Amino acid sequence: MADGVEVRGNTVRVYFRWQGDLCREPLPGSATERNIEHARRLATIINYEIEAGTFDYARHFPESKRLHESRFGYYLDLWLAIKENELAYSSFRGIKSKAETHVRPRWGGEQADAIDHIELQDWIQKDLAKHLSNKTIKEIVSIMRQTFRLYATRNKKAFDPTLGITIRLPDDEDPDPFSRSEIDKILTTPTKRVQELNLIQFALYDGPRISEAQALAWEDVLDVEKGIIRYRRAVVRGRFKVTKTKRSTRVHHLLKPAREALQEQYALTGKLPAQPYEIVDRDNRTVRKEKLRLVFLNSQSGKPFYENAIRQRFWKTHLEKAGVRYRSPNQCRHTFISQMLSLGVVPLHWISNHVGHSTINMIQRRYGKWIKSDGQDVPSMIEKLLEL
Repeated sequence: MADGVEVRGNTVRVYFRWQGDLCREPLPGSATERNIEHARRLATIINYEIEAGTFDYARHFPESKRLHESRFGYYLDLWLAIKENELAYSSFRGIKSKAETHVRPRWGGEQADAIDHIELQDWIQKDLAKHLSNKTIKEIVSIMRQTFRLYATRNKKAFDPTLGITIRLPDDEDPDPFSRSEIDKILTTPTKRVQELNLIQFALYDGPRISEAQALAWEDVLDVEKGIIRYRRAVVRGRFKVTKTKRSTRVHHLLKPAREALQEQYALTGKLPAQPYEIVDRDNRTVRKEKLRLVFLNSQSGKPFYENAIRQRFWKTHLEKAGVRYRSPNQCRHTFISQMLSLGVVPLHWISNHVGHSTINMIQRRYGKWIKSDGQDVPSMIEKLLEL
């Protein structure tokens, strides 16, 4: 056959070399003389356009499989499928939402190799920066960067247009713990939501992540009277999962206020029948079924706490009644750590192990904040120790 045209069975195809690859595209219709002649003319036009630098693959072959598999959206789908198996459900849901809301509508239909660095910068500055935080923009750019890396595994000469794009983040907000006087107001303000207040007292005096306290079961309580418990799971976005890291699975001897909250809960939920729950393992794929009796339940519904129920339906209102400035329930954890630091005598390694942090440096960097109203009078303490 003529150069650039071949017939296979009853199918006519044109072939040409584009961007270093040999491409073959079938034409509609059977291998008649008329269609073969049309293929010859098309092959001549394509080769001319390639030499002139005006070739548009999509114009000639809009339904091409090769074209489809070169679109950015195709590789975005592949990347999301990989991440679905790698990430926890809550993490994957977050990145998928950003990919579908921001990335796909703008870039999904574009040929990956046609996405331009300057065009990408313009999109970030003119579209995203108007209504998104720098943290969210950074996450969106990361999605595109990782997708381009996947694209490059099949296209070795591919250029990554995200190279050189840097999104700067503001400094992390310091923990904003409750003072001792605020703790007193919170715990002494009357409420009908007894279980919710017990959960808060427990969190303030033991320092778990709120998600860990909400997933605590009586099966994890080793001794009610002595207050010995074990954290083994958390509830995140409505799903029960094992703790964040192996280090986060830990045994605690509770301080008196946390122990008292636990004992009060035993009278409320300790003898309820166990309910079946699905627990996602650390590989984010394995799911185990367990029968559990949760320690803390919603006072009104008698059901577990999911999502932000405690924040939206109890916490904000309770802080207003107590006359305490609003902070999220997660500040209970910050409060416990800061209170331990403010004592000046609790070893840092004990605090780090107790709350399940990986390093002492992390405690110092993130939580090393003294609450001035609660901290010891250090000069007086030094004078006493030195007998001055």
